[in-house]
Amino acid sequence: MCLAIPAKIEKMLSGEFAIVDVGGIKKEISIALVPDVVEGDYVIIHVGFALNKLDEAEALKTLEIMEQINEIH
Repeated sequence: MCLAIPAKIEKMLSGEFAIVDVGGIKKEISIALVPDVVEGDYVIIHVGFALNKLDEAEALKTLEIMEQINEIH
């Protein structure tokens, strides 16, 4: 099973890289597969790669559900 999670693009870096925020943790990822992203966009990430852009409302809803699951455990 693989898990891809929503993350917000915080800062564009040179080349095909960006910094994202994943639950308060900043992480450098590759945006090579989604070249049209800009700062503020939400993307789905998996193993350090952005796979596609995600609507902000959908991203926030998914993050909220993940937080609720985390509170249960």
